[in-house]
Amino acid sequence: MLLLGIDVGTSSVKVSVVDGQTQRALASSTYPATEAPIARPQAGWAEQEPDDWWDRFLQAYRQLLQTNRFDPSAIGAIGIAYQMHGLVLIDKNGAVLRPSIIWCDSRAVPYGDKATQALGVEYCLSHYLNTPGNFTAAKLAWVKENEPAVYRQTARMLLPGDYIAFRLTGAVTSSPSSLSEAVLWDFTRSSPAAGLLQYFGFDPALLPPVQPVFSRHGELTAAVAGLLKCKAGIPVSYKAGDQPNNALSLGVMAPGEVAATAGTSGVIYAVSDRLGSDPLSRVNSFAHVNHRAEDPRIGTLLCINGTGILYGWARRQWAPGLSYAELNALAARSPAGSNGVSVLPFGNGVERMLGNKQTGVVFGGIDLNQHNQADLFRALQEGIAFSFRYGLDIMRSNGLQPTQIKAASANLFQSEVFLQSFVGATGVPVSLYQTDGSVGAALGAGIGCGFYDRPEQAFALQEEIRTCVPTKAPQLEEAYQRWLRLLQANN
Repeated sequence: MLLLGIDVGTSSVKVSVVDGQTQRALASSTYPATEAPIARPQAGWAEQEPDDWWDRFLQAYRQLLQTNRFDPSAIGAIGIAYQMHGLVLIDKNGAVLRPSIIWCDSRAVPYGDKATQALGVEYCLSHYLNTPGNFTAAKLAWVKENEPAVYRQTARMLLPGDYIAFRLTGAVTSSPSSLSEAVLWDFTRSSPAAGLLQYFGFDPALLPPVQPVFSRHGELTAAVAGLLKCKAGIPVSYKAGDQPNNALSLGVMAPGEVAATAGTSGVIYAVSDRLGSDPLSRVNSFAHVNHRAEDPRIGTLLCINGTGILYGWARRQWAPGLSYAELNALAARSPAGSNGVSVLPFGNGVERMLGNKQTGVVFGGIDLNQHNQADLFRALQEGIAFSFRYGLDIMRSNGLQPTQIKAASANLFQSEVFLQSFVGATGVPVSLYQTDGSVGAALGAGIGCGFYDRPEQAFALQEEIRTCVPTKAPQLEEAYQRWLRLLQANN
């Protein structure tokens, strides 16, 4: 059986067709080749059009067909990964009512804060494992108050992956994992968050029906099957947020296992069997893809908003003619510690690990007579790595003690400077694998449709590319302490 995986990212949509037997991608395609735009109508806002995600999927899939490396009629199941926390509103006819308020949008923070004050921090953490913050539920509260006409027309509130599944199948569904990322799942009752729904005055009927992540979320319609040259009726059998899915793609499903990504945002994601939470909600806990009430699997997530998006911004501003590989080679010309330059990479909305503050990007230690491009680009990569160290120390204070981190050999982890900085700063070995979110979504579809008897079988053939182990790096530790002082001065 062939499996189709769709990864709806912020910057692009990637699709892959995977041979379920060999667990290898036969073909992959990404659209657009350059980063997709994010609309910023006001400071702190971030929006994208859901129909643009659909169009990017179709474009990527057409490119996939042109490879002639697979028979589309042999595709037997579809899996979807998607950018987390986005709000999509549709009316009774399925029409989108407004642009999606996406993950890095900050406007809903006051609404989440008021809900936390009203319900109580202890209540929120014990029931939802998070405070509402600026997650999806708080974003809907913003719409309810500021765009009442839109709210009145809303028949369903969806997450980005729910919308793509709806376009494929005409069906709307959710899962405990999806609702937990919206802070709309009550872990004490294993049901939608009645207390928060009541506080915000939301009709529970706005939520789609809940079913497991690995299940039938609808069947491909005849019209869409014609576009994709697939068989009508094949199931969407897996649907999960990008970070739980990235963990799945690395086979990270058991308690104690840890995954990391460094794409548009940066994430460390650790799986636990404990319904725990950070008392200050600086890191967040969601239902993992294999969570069950009787056998909990909780993903604790550290998110750094300004990771790859910062590096891409710097490339456009300072070195638009260079490829990322050339930038990485340039950064390698500067020694560890970047000759004293420090960068705080926090310019893409409020940062949860900083207490929902918007610190912004800050450069420190620049000497106009000494420093050059190499120092700046190395300092950017080190600053991102130091942000991971800072967040991992928060996770450690909550009991997480990782001995190994798994990551895909993609995005910033393709940079030797970043990889060595990450490992040196955190003190944890990193094992790299050849996989990505679209491949993970395809394998998830194989689990959901029953092609694999057990989830572990979907990753039985996965091969490790390399492991990078920490070495003594006093210059890097000195640079981290300097970075930490800069953070304290600006936060």
